Amino acid sequence: MLKSKPSVLSLAIAAGMSVMFMPYSALAADEVTPEQQPMTAEVSTTDQTDTAKTELNREVLSDNDEPIERISVKGYSRSLIDSLNSKRYSDTVSEQLSADDLGALPDVSMADALTRLPGISAVRTGGQAAEINIRGMSGGFVFSTLNGREQVSTSGSRSIEFDQYPSELISSAAVYKSPKASLIEGGVAGTVELQTISPLSTDKDHSFVVNVRGMHNDRASEVYGAEEYGSRLSFSYQGKFLEDTLGVAVGYARLDQPSVATQFIGLAYNDSKELDGLANDVNGPIDNPSYEYISEGFEIQHLGGVETRNGYMGAIEWAPVDNFVLKGDAFMSRFDSEAFARGYRVKLGGRNASVANPTFDGNSVIGGTFNRTSKSYTRVEIVNDDNQDFDEVNSYGINADWQVTEKLNVNVDVSLSSAKSDFRNGLLWSNVAEDANAETPIFDENVSISYLLNGLDLPDVGFNQAQAFSDIDRVMVSKYGIYPFENEDEVKAYRLDFKYDLATDVISSIEFGVRYSDRTYSNDRSVFEYGNDGAFSKSEPPLKLTQDMATVVDWQGDFSYFPSYLAIDLDSALNAWFPNGVPQPVQTWGNAGGVIDPKGYTTNYSWTMLQSGEVYEEVLAAYVMANIDTEIAGIPVTGNFGLRMVDTDQSATMLQNVEGDVDLGAQNITDSIGIVNQNYVQTVQGVTYTDYLPSINLNFKVADDSQIRVAAAKVMSRPPINRLAGDISASVSDDGEINGSSTNNPFLMPFYADQYDLSFEQYFDEGAFVAAIFYKNIDSFIDTVAITNFDFKGNGFNVPEYIIDEISGEQIATTNGTYTTAVNNAEGGYIRGLELAYTQVFASLPDAWSGLGFNASYSYTESEVQSMTNLGGDTTTQDLPGLSNNVVSATLFYSYEGFETRVSARYRDEFVSEQVAINEQVVNFDAETVIDYQASYQVTDGLGVLFQVNNLTDEPTKSYFGTENKTGTLQYFGREFYLGFTYAM
Repeated sequence: MLKSKPSVLSLAIAAGMSVMFMPYSALAADEVTPEQQPMTAEVSTTDQTDTAKTELNREVLSDNDEPIERISVKGYSRSLIDSLNSKRYSDTVSEQLSADDLGALPDVSMADALTRLPGISAVRTGGQAAEINIRGMSGGFVFSTLNGREQVSTSGSRSIEFDQYPSELISSAAVYKSPKASLIEGGVAGTVELQTISPLSTDKDHSFVVNVRGMHNDRASEVYGAEEYGSRLSFSYQGKFLEDTLGVAVGYARLDQPSVATQFIGLAYNDSKELDGLANDVNGPIDNPSYEYISEGFEIQHLGGVETRNGYMGAIEWAPVDNFVLKGDAFMSRFDSEAFARGYRVKLGGRNASVANPTFDGNSVIGGTFNRTSKSYTRVEIVNDDNQDFDEVNSYGINADWQVTEKLNVNVDVSLSSAKSDFRNGLLWSNVAEDANAETPIFDENVSISYLLNGLDLPDVGFNQAQAFSDIDRVMVSKYGIYPFENEDEVKAYRLDFKYDLATDVISSIEFGVRYSDRTYSNDRSVFEYGNDGAFSKSEPPLKLTQDMATVVDWQGDFSYFPSYLAIDLDSALNAWFPNGVPQPVQTWGNAGGVIDPKGYTTNYSWTMLQSGEVYEEVLAAYVMANIDTEIAGIPVTGNFGLRMVDTDQSATMLQNVEGDVDLGAQNITDSIGIVNQNYVQTVQGVTYTDYLPSINLNFKVADDSQIRVAAAKVMSRPPINRLAGDISASVSDDGEINGSSTNNPFLMPFYADQYDLSFEQYFDEGAFVAAIFYKNIDSFIDTVAITNFDFKGNGFNVPEYIIDEISGEQIATTNGTYTTAVNNAEGGYIRGLELAYTQVFASLPDAWSGLGFNASYSYTESEVQSMTNLGGDTTTQDLPGLSNNVVSATLFYSYEGFETRVSARYRDEFVSEQVAINEQVVNFDAETVIDYQASYQVTDGLGVLFQVNNLTDEPTKSYFGTENKTGTLQYFGREFYLGFTYAM
């Protein structure tokens, strides 16, 4: 078992703990005066729909002869003040969102809502915020809970997809930037805590709210077959019964949303060729330093479809006696997406293509004319992709809270979180024939492609076959493939917590507890393929299209100069191609090495077996934490310090190739259709380790309205759950190059960091100012290492000596390519930054001006952590994924006599993340500014109308490979308009 050694941080916190335990007389001689008591906030019970006016009142009431200052506010201003008060009285460095705040802007999901907090930004997928980044770190470093319970995800990693959590069903949210011992470990970047409603904690006996909105996307008309209109519907009920001893809450939220985009996607630079003719040129790849890098090609596509999300929430709370509460709650989300991607995929053809007039960026080709040769795979494929994604998220829990005595509280929690994802990637390729009406159609090998990338603008392109792309007498369907990714993730957790109040002058209470969780993750791959995407197969011939199968599609707007193409009706084409029914994908060996009888398969599909498997993770954690309430030199000090011990046992199933050696455990392993392979042995491998995570949070109230927070901790984030799964595979490309990967590793260790926080908070009558600095020292990261010219056969891979070209029938000798695998690197580095936030409600201004206000935040983050990337050909450094140096969020709002309007802007500068629509290609994204607008009017006390615009300026997503001249993704989504009403009673 691995033991972590005490770090300098651990020793420093231990020293701080010894100071905290000093006799009170050694720390302070004065008692706390009534004037130094913390301000309490009382929020008006007005509904979210009550925006008739904004007012801020301050009054001093008597409570046990001690003055307590109360704030009473209404409207959007209320939500801001409520959030500030939650932040003010938190015992950690955190950001808070109230229920009113969550519904205050046009938030489709919790991802949108959270990005309005300081230091938090989002990565947009399909125009919608999905993954959040905290303090310059990507979603993989963010830990998330719902009602205090760990959540699994449909993403296949540990990062939950916040777009699956409707903002209408979440009552509050907190982002903990500094941890405490009682929080579940896992967030190096931070921990996001979502809460559903506690029905007995609300002020109203009964409430019912309905929200209905219609929506329109203004770019949908540019995409053939796309839906222009969608809708949002939600309702919720909360009630208290039996003299307020029984509470019930239920909620439902439905989203039907068009998925629309028009995009250009540049592909990675994965080949090379001598093109510049320069003497003594040594800037190319290691095996050919005089060569220049060539991109695989690019794609130009229309995207359309519909995303449907159904969210359900329920809670029942029972308090039969004053000192005991039993609560059961459930949250379920069903997120289904059916989308198409149509257009063409351009394959430049690699080093065997004939290249004229190349244009370079450094040592990488960004333009030129590529002509097909007898040995190159240069071509333009007409693509009609059909993607379906069916996701389920379930969270159930039972919690018992028992105040055993005046001093002792016991809390027991049992929970289950599960997720399922079934993503079916269906691809229909078509190629150009010399004559599609010929008895034996011939693949048109007269292919010439000219292009010039224009950085963050659309490229110049030219095709000699351009007229054929929309000609039913030239285009033939040549291949169909479907590649499902099926993931299941489940965690069962049991937790027992104790809190004991102490009558001391330093420590107000002690908390301690234990938590056990058992997690199982599974990944299943399968495949069905028919035909050939790079030629016309003789054994699986292409399909002749008929008029009812295809429609000519023209590009519009910025893309209007690209050639038209044929959009093919998938069902019609498949029914004609497979009159006896379309075969379903299977998990199979195919014709892999070691197979006894391939049952007619001629292709090696062993990757479907090798990339499928399970991950097991058992965690036992225990903690002790002391809560501080004292004075130092006359300054009130609150906070906590503690230690969390975490014992982890992780393992994964693996198939290891032992070349059929029975002494090494070789077994007959049968796939889903009965094909037997004799070369492999099934194993379960992994590692156990124990960590000790100390933490301390101190809050110094330096004045009645000012406080300084200091925090320090050791934190950890486990590797993404899918990166622990065993997967070993190798494949041969069209030109005979062997490439393989084992991008996962069950022996990967967590990310560790020592982190420090210092913040100053100034609160005043109509708002607050907060300034914070932070520093994280991260020990190591997971690197994906690419080993070029890897000896696959010498390392036990079953690979062929040659492949057969289907067109010429010639033998092509195989060559060693790149093997990619995951390791814990030995280098970490710092992340540090500054955060500023300011909120101002002008409630004291006269009459109509009193409804004016704004809130804004700015964060600056930098890091020495960099990685090397060669996706753009030339090897260059790349920043930490998720890090934008500058992030700004601002909202200007106004309300008067029932009318309320506000505009919100979110800006983040350049950052690194996965390329849109291309998995595992981590690229640079350009800066972006997203602006949303909302206006509402309260017609009656219960009825309000609402108008919203998301992405007001139609901000696109733009990315690039290392330098802006090497275009990655250019994706345009359109504006989304909402019109609807809310009714509350």
